[in-house]
Amino acid sequence: MPDSQRQPPPPPAQDALVLCGARLTDGRTVDVRLGGHRIEAVGTAGTLARGPARAGAARVDLRGYLLLPAPAEPHAHGDTCLTAEPAGPPSAAPEEVRRRVTEATLLQLGHGATAVRAQVRVGDVQGLGALEGVLQARRSLRGLAELTVVAVPGLLTGVAGAEGLAMLRDAVKMGADVVGGCPDLDPDPLGYAEAVLEVAAEQGCPVDLHTDAADSARLSRLAAMAGGLRPGVALGPCAALALLPAETAHRVADRLAAAGIAVVCLPQGGCAGTERRGTAPVRLLRAAGVRVAAGSGALRDLANPVGRGDPLEAAYLLASVHGMRPADAYDTVSAAARAVLGLPEVRVEAGFPAELLAVRGEELAGALSLAYSRIVVHRGRVVARTSAVREYGTSGAEAELGLPRQGRKRLS
Repeated sequence: MPDSQRQPPPPPAQDALVLCGARLTDGRTVDVRLGGHRIEAVGTAGTLARGPARAGAARVDLRGYLLLPAPAEPHAHGDTCLTAEPAGPPSAAPEEVRRRVTEATLLQLGHGATAVRAQVRVGDVQGLGALEGVLQARRSLRGLAELTVVAVPGLLTGVAGAEGLAMLRDAVKMGADVVGGCPDLDPDPLGYAEAVLEVAAEQGCPVDLHTDAADSARLSRLAAMAGGLRPGVALGPCAALALLPAETAHRVADRLAAAGIAVVCLPQGGCAGTERRGTAPVRLLRAAGVRVAAGSGALRDLANPVGRGDPLEAAYLLASVHGMRPADAYDTVSAAARAVLGLPEVRVEAGFPAELLAVRGEELAGALSLAYSRIVVHRGRVVARTSAVREYGTSGAEAELGLPRQGRKRLS
């Protein structure tokens, strides 16, 4: 039976939803009314919550929460996610891939990512089986999260590359949204990149390439080849850029910026398809005008058995380890990540898409540090909740110092 027949239809959009008493990053406390997948109105706290907003309207109390544009995940690995523990190579059977991708995407949705770009290998032993599984998961998740798919072929040059090129075109016909690949693993990296760009131009697809970016001359040449391609080119994780001499790194960053190429870094660890761990020089790239997004990379596979797939952890690491301001760090997992995915901008203002994340806390730095409780809104409705309650044993210090408690329960 086709997957579309097994899966329930997406839930209907709610007539209206009012988010009450949320705090914004500018310090205001507001009510936010959602309807038709968009933000309808933003008003002072209490103004939109009074009386029935409209028939069938629901309310969510967000007092004590910081309301943010929802993050997006620009670099996940759909075919290998959640495969670290089982012995032997991961199964590429469509049903098994569908199960893993669905579980992984829901995990990331719980963290706040309402859109995920999944890399999937095509060709070689797995053929198009893994891609079929991810496409099934995309249908299953409709209405909960947006899942886009990157087809990642093996060799594309020489005699062996003819089959990979045909497989890549077949993958786009099947439903892959983005053309990708790992040019560093091909005997002719620039030839590989040229082949990917050719297919992308034919099909009108974005491009998303894995590269360590260790060869500055090759990266500059790639930027010249890809410059101006629409709907856009992303490279990642580019960890070796941080190892280049400063003058060389600045020169490469300027060329990437001039070509309009985005960089997707992976602060939480490496991923399959690249050899180096580490993070691209995000501050240098941003200063040059390069759009920099941050992704999670491996989610509990052999490349990173403890990968969490949490966008807020990526932002936390950029702020804590790489010295970015919290607002800039969050931008890499929200506005910049959505732009890389070709999604419309989100602001907590009327008229913008209702893609939102509420995190318990009063300001962004604290939210990135201790983002335990979260409420996720996709297309104007609550699609995920995570609630954390901290409890302590009783002591004299509690009454003496007036220490705060999240919950009313006491440990015995």
